[in-house]
Amino acid sequence: MYKFIYIFILTFILFPHFSTAKTIHHERSLYRNITVDDEGDLRCLKFHTKQQKSQQSCMFKSKPKKLVFSYTKLVMSALMINPNPKNILIIGLGGGTLSNTFHQLLPQAYITNVELDDAVIKVARKYFNYVENKQIKTITQDGRIFIKRAALKHQQYDLIILDAFNGDYIPEHLMTVEFLQEVKQILSPTGVLAANTFSTSRLYAHESATYHAVFKNYYNVKNNNLSNRIILAQKQPIAASLLKLQIKNNSLQFKNKLNKYGINSKKLSRKIKLDNDSSTDIRLLTDQYSPVNLLKVQ
Repeated sequence: MYKFIYIFILTFILFPHFSTAKTIHHERSLYRNITVDDEGDLRCLKFHTKQQKSQQSCMFKSKPKKLVFSYTKLVMSALMINPNPKNILIIGLGGGTLSNTFHQLLPQAYITNVELDDAVIKVARKYFNYVENKQIKTITQDGRIFIKRAALKHQQYDLIILDAFNGDYIPEHLMTVEFLQEVKQILSPTGVLAANTFSTSRLYAHESATYHAVFKNYYNVKNNNLSNRIILAQKQPIAASLLKLQIKNNSLQFKNKLNKYGINSKKLSRKIKLDNDSSTDIRLLTDQYSPVNLLKVQ
């Protein structure tokens, strides 16, 4: 819930008269109620749950390339580890912000976006300038089913981004040991996983233990004042000293490119920190045990 409180506060700061937001689109999809609201220069895609209305993606209409949410900037830290991913997989489309940004940064890369809800895809196309071309494709499918089938086809990706939220939190079947093992299977040898999760909930320790079980070592990327964290994990982890040098060199490479998005690559690279929490008394999230609805709150 803290992610949504933070976003609510951010919107209030940027546009204090948020009560005057104008709904320009509303529909009930197979999975949720969806709205698109305009508030001044800000346009936001929102999912409705029984408890709340959550902002899934926002853009500035006058500057659609500018990133609104800080977590989207943190995701770019994956480029500090693998600066030239040729095949990118994004699970969870939202408004298509991440796909558009990676396409602008890496115009030669092939990007596959997987989204369960066809209504979300239509909204992204119509209201959020979501780009599709010969190198960017969209697949309407559950993310886990797609990954299972990709493994059977021996497909591999240099960068996999997990950003699937159902309006409440990450679907429970996309958080388990078994799922992460499937993700790891389709990572290329130098591949990087970037997962958008929360950093303030009882799920935190369970998520951490689950990622440790599959990837051994992984890195957290987060701001002190944010409830989101980005988890970075590698198919084949390299020595910490070598990775540190690699991150430094790659941050210099992307300095000018990321500046255009309001991202200081040097500061971003410093946020990449090894997670040393190796608790053994925390129960792992598995296909048989993944009580997200009970653990997601503080």
